[in-house]
Amino acid sequence: MTNRRTMLQLIAGAGAIALVPATARAQTAWDFTFEALEGGAMPLSQWRGKVLLVVNTASFCGFTPQYRDLVQVWQDYRDRGLVVIGAPSTDFRQEYDEAGKIKDFCELTYGVDFPMTAPVHVVGAAAHPFFKWAAAESGQRVRWNFNKYLIGRDGRIITWMPSTLKPTARKARAAIEAALAAPAA
Repeated sequence: MTNRRTMLQLIAGAGAIALVPATARAQTAWDFTFEALEGGAMPLSQWRGKVLLVVNTASFCGFTPQYRDLVQVWQDYRDRGLVVIGAPSTDFRQEYDEAGKIKDFCELTYGVDFPMTAPVHVVGAAAHPFFKWAAAESGQRVRWNFNKYLIGRDGRIITWMPSTLKPTARKARAAIEAALAAPAA
């Protein structure tokens, strides 16, 4: 370790190059992978350059009717580059514990056709790494179901939206439209 550090200091001191270990680079949303609700890997990097609205969801919550709003913004903005991602969580004891039941409920009750992850933890030590990162980056941890993280085309957090803010609300739409208008990084 000492020899490597000395070597890096000599190289950097000589003005040759500045080396930054890969582990020191800032993470973006593109660094995270979920399991898809239907199974298989769901890397967020597949949507690199798009705007993401990542929402922790639940089937038995007072905010569950927001699925309708999520479907609406998905339909309104997907052709412009928005991807809505639902991440069901049982952390607040308001979600089925089986992926098939979640899928059926979302599709049959609300017509959900946007990408959904398999059930994940969104709070605490067992939280999915994306939600730990998003909380740290935004300064806002998930407080309840239907919290929303808006991710820019560069993979960085733009804003956090509370459960009480519907995705179709003027403030939410303004944030989505501004994100979509920003150039890709």
